[in-house]
Amino acid sequence: MEGKMSQNKRKTKVGVVIQDKMDKTRVVKVLQTFHHKFYNKVVRKYKKYYMHDEKNEAKAGDKVKIMETRPLSKLKRWRLEEIIKKAAQ
Repeated sequence: MEGKMSQNKRKTKVGVVIQDKMDKTRVVKVLQTFHHKFYNKVVRKYKKYYMHDEKNEAKAGDKVKIMETRPLSKLKRWRLEEIIKKAAQ
């Protein structure tokens, strides 16, 4: 089947690593902005995701892209796809 689109339908998100103290696990804070229908204001909402980082590459402050994956533990459902920008140390 030539011309068929990619089979990868996994969700991706971009966020900032806020914690890197665990082995092979990072906590990523993802920002979601949306327009409030009633108050006509832009609302910022943050959510934390636990990400698997096999090589312990990402450090606190790094901007990363994460991809949805199978459940790896009680909380981990995301894995590191790429580090977009390293934190200034």
